[in-house]
Amino acid sequence: MPSRRSPSAPPADPSAAHVRSDPVYVVKAQLFRVLGHPLRIRILELLRDGERTVGDLQAELELDSSGTSQHLAALRQQSVLDSRRVGTSVYYRIRDPRISQLLAIAKEILTSALSDSHALLSDLADEARPRPRSR
Repeated sequence: MPSRRSPSAPPADPSAAHVRSDPVYVVKAQLFRVLGHPLRIRILELLRDGERTVGDLQAELELDSSGTSQHLAALRQQSVLDSRRVGTSVYYRIRDPRISQLLAIAKEILTSALSDSHALLSDLADEARPRPRSR
């Protein structure tokens, strides 16, 4: 297969090219990329307890309809969300409950890392405090 790099680009590591083009890694990266936006995480948190209409989500996010629709479409395109229409309303829900589990695990990881940082900051603050002199 011909290389798609620009003429001025340095030669790529052949093994790295294989990793980048492996469909499994591409699909995983696309999932994490779509989850990499704060508003999309907020949408998923809002949908954690059940489906909601586009209007509900729009009001909660304080976004215009275009912005809300773009984020919902990105999540739907990666099969993170399902939608259904009832009359003029469109309802969204999380397609796979493991997405909520993934977000809960991410929260645990971040909480642990922040706790470790807090403990380190506390230790550093204790070291920086002047100690009383002995007489």
